[in-house]
Amino acid sequence: NDRTEMVKSQNGKHESLSHAIVSTERGWVAVLASAQGIRRMSLPHSSPSDALSSLEVSEAEAGAEMAPESLEALRQRLDLYFSGDRTSFPDALDLKGTDFQKSAWEAARAIPWGETRSYRWIAVQMGRPGAARAVGQAMRANPAPIIVPCHRVIGENGELRGYGGPDGIGMKQDLLAIESGIDTSSAAGGEGGQ
Repeated sequence: NDRTEMVKSQNGKHESLSHAIVSTERGWVAVLASAQGIRRMSLPHSSPSDALSSLEVSEAEAGAEMAPESLEALRQRLDLYFSGDRTSFPDALDLKGTDFQKSAWEAARAIPWGETRSYRWIAVQMGRPGAARAVGQAMRANPAPIIVPCHRVIGENGELRGYGGPDGIGMKQDLLAIESGIDTSSAAGGEGGQ
């Protein structure tokens, strides 16, 4: 059932979009991609349907499916990540958002494994030191969690602030614990999500 569907983008041109659902040791992760790169990705969910539904794909986008083997390398990196192995995600991205959001997401990608930075730090990196709240909103809209590690962005005082998904802050804590070497596998149980 591998297929790719052409959908009309906002600028009126047709583009090829595909999606796939991959199984990781923490649950099911759904990915939506264009020819340019990953457009959206879910956090782990307990079922494939929950993972796909969390992507909030349009009817046209949902009709396309990527060959699972094209995501095998990403699945392997996600498994390494969820096992606590230092992993990088050099994947090409095709994220949709405002210029401000894209700049904030790019700055978040520069935060090293196992480290955190504040919303203000991201704002300063963007040349907008007074825009910490707007950075928070950009992180909230992050379409590719883990690849764009918004879980590494915290309050200036070290406080964990909001995080998307049914598990919210709990998922953020789990991801930070994975990166610090704390075993969270029994707590996560394949649940979570965006």
